[in-house]
Amino acid sequence: MFRRREPVPFAFVAEADRFRSNVTPPPRQRASRAQLVGQSLITLTVVGGLAGALLFGVPALQQDSSTSSRVHQSEAAHR
Repeated sequence: MFRRREPVPFAFVAEADRFRSNVTPPPRQRASRAQLVGQSLITLTVVGGLAGALLFGVPALQQDSSTSSRVHQSEAAHR
């Protein structure tokens, strides 16, 4: 196939994978003790909220068979 001699637009994008910088980024600062405690409290609050929602939500979603049978019996008695 015939190859074009003119430069391809945005050819620098293909070369970006090979580029290596000689500038090193500054080291990351370690989290302080207060930040670690705050993050763990937030995590515990979220996990506790999800566990509480599950604890209270599952029984509320279950159908109580004794209540429905009482309703059917009372409807039959009124007929």
